[in-house]
Amino acid sequence: MNLITNNKWIGQRTIRPDGADKVTGRAAFAADTTMPGMIWGKVLRSPHPHARIKGIDTSKAEALPGVKAVVTARDIVDFPIDKSVMLGIQDMRWMCRNVMAREKVLFPGHPVAAVAATSEAIAAQACELIEVTYEVLPWTIEIEDAILPDAPILHEFMKFEGKPSNIAGRIEVKKGDIAQGFTEAEIVIERSFTTRPVHQGYIEPHACLISVGADNKTTIWSSSQGQFMVRAMTAYLTGIPQSDIRAIPAEIGGGFGGKTIVYLEPLATLLARKSGRPVKMVMTREEVMRATGPTSGSKSTVKIGAKKDGTIVAAQGTFYLQAGALPGSPIRGAVGCSFSSYDIPHVLSVGYDVLSNRSKVAAYRAPGAPIGAFAVECVLDELATALKMDPLELRLKNAARQGTKAAHGPVFPRIGYIETLEAAKAHPHYKAPLGKLQGRGVASGFWFNAGGESSAQVNITEDGNVVVTTGHPDVGGSRAAIANICAELLGIDYRRVSVLIGDTATIGFSNLTGGSRVLFASAMVVTQSADKVIATLRERAAKIWEIDPDAVKWENGAAHPVSPNAGQFEPLTLAELAAKAPQMGGPIGAGVQLNTEGAEGGFGTHICDVEVDPELGIARVIRYTAVQDVGRAVHPGYVEGQLQGGVAQGIGWALNEEYIYNKDGKVDNPGFLDYRMPVCSDLPMIDTVLVEVPNPKHPQGVKGVGEVPLVPVMAAVANAIHDALGKRFYSLPMSPPRVLAVLEAEG
Repeated sequence: MNLITNNKWIGQRTIRPDGADKVTGRAAFAADTTMPGMIWGKVLRSPHPHARIKGIDTSKAEALPGVKAVVTARDIVDFPIDKSVMLGIQDMRWMCRNVMAREKVLFPGHPVAAVAATSEAIAAQACELIEVTYEVLPWTIEIEDAILPDAPILHEFMKFEGKPSNIAGRIEVKKGDIAQGFTEAEIVIERSFTTRPVHQGYIEPHACLISVGADNKTTIWSSSQGQFMVRAMTAYLTGIPQSDIRAIPAEIGGGFGGKTIVYLEPLATLLARKSGRPVKMVMTREEVMRATGPTSGSKSTVKIGAKKDGTIVAAQGTFYLQAGALPGSPIRGAVGCSFSSYDIPHVLSVGYDVLSNRSKVAAYRAPGAPIGAFAVECVLDELATALKMDPLELRLKNAARQGTKAAHGPVFPRIGYIETLEAAKAHPHYKAPLGKLQGRGVASGFWFNAGGESSAQVNITEDGNVVVTTGHPDVGGSRAAIANICAELLGIDYRRVSVLIGDTATIGFSNLTGGSRVLFASAMVVTQSADKVIATLRERAAKIWEIDPDAVKWENGAAHPVSPNAGQFEPLTLAELAAKAPQMGGPIGAGVQLNTEGAEGGFGTHICDVEVDPELGIARVIRYTAVQDVGRAVHPGYVEGQLQGGVAQGIGWALNEEYIYNKDGKVDNPGFLDYRMPVCSDLPMIDTVLVEVPNPKHPQGVKGVGEVPLVPVMAAVANAIHDALGKRFYSLPMSPPRVLAVLEAEG
């Protein structure tokens, strides 16, 4: 596959097509949608962390004037426990019990019923009139409690090692002989770590509007990371054929993995069908925090053995991740990614999926990988200290490279991890002097990246401009990047390219936006579509000139004879050929649908400086540099934004963010006032270094970039705090009370 090397638009910081609408308030988000006759839906949620539902009486709610419909679990399709029904990575057995409690409520905030009424106030009042009889059961919140032999069991059908258990699953990757590896080691360091659940923190709450037409067809407008996912999950959970559902994506105000499953859409669909009216539902921030997926909290132990010269010979990790109330924690990311940056002959990495009475977790930017990297990269830092080695030199000595077999299976092709380490080591930041109570830390990280199904359509308008339609909600700049690519291929100004996100009725199936897959996959199908369009344009020019199409080339936005021997003809521009389309065969356009392959993993290395106030216990990040192998930066501004955004989220995870539970098993900080996400004043200017090692399996050399930037951050911050104080921190967040506790314990 030939890579384009001399580019006019690929690699340029072109103006983002959605920018003006967003900064002027014109962009339409899901909560902005409205329809004549629209009514409002509200959800009744469990007050208990664990209780058996003995009965639900909705009669008083149904009798309230203004109430148009009520739904409970009886209206949701019940998927029997004994047979897995997978949709992507989600099991419908768990999804049907997540969107609405069935036999039991499993966490505070678990939906029990939903009401549609003529106003939000009436719907809320009706929820209060629903009478639910509960048998309150013992509950468990933390991993260490959930895995005790006498722990309250969430699901009696869930067995581990032959007994009812809150351990819902186990995965393992291994390479070599771990016992032999540790016998070869001359120094071994083993440490245990904990992290707390943190929310993705998207500013836009979940919202949807559902309309059922006279033909019984359902239309969904919602905020999600995949309209085809919304259509499929809603169909599965309501029993409506997918062909009778049209899902239309709105602009999305953040997702970060948290909008890759549904919460409201099936409920609003059933309410709309029952009431015969369009139904709108919008979560409050409190509902988002109590009832939607944070990422997992974790309990991990990592053991690394090395020779005295720094050669790592063995590495072992055990990772317990919270799934919430239903199976599905991201143990694959923790187990598979943690050691992948290194060429280690003997590896054993094991993960456990642990249930507890919390809301079911959802993906969060490289799900599981930041948890594993926190533990591994902190142990590596301690190993470097013990060996009296520079921490980047230790990583360089053991870095994965072309030909390295990763523990999770693949043999790496040409990768850029070593280049990120070298760029970090050469960066002025790494050599800059530090002041009193300041420290510097480094860490690296890896994420798999993905390909998958994508569709695109490229059409030439009558006036010679271009409309590209893809099937992926744009959460990271894919529209701007696709405009750059299409303009490059067609040889025209990027401003002549409009990029639209099609709905499920206007574009072929496209998998959801996640896994750092969208630009990788969509660029492939757009490239192939554009190639077909160019072939048509060449054929049209050849017909006009009465020569063979092979004697025509497309260059700089026009058809040209390949040489003087082909004929002396004036170039035919895109606009000229578009104008002649009615007489030359009709409209010009092409579409491609493809299950894309060839995605390569991403690597990053970060440098973090902190300053610690020993009286207040506050650790402030004062300088940060993120270095990453980005493959090819199609739109460098967006790539830098991805890196900076990941760093900002990681700093929050490292220093302040956590779910706090009270004595009643409820989240005690369900809002941005008490759930402490970083704001601008908490962050330094974040420097980025884009290392470009193009992916040879992609026409533009693209690798996914959106998830790697979060992976190393917590470890880099922790290692910097150790450098400042000489104290190791093994639990997140490293918030002022925890820092003070460590300082006071050490006198």
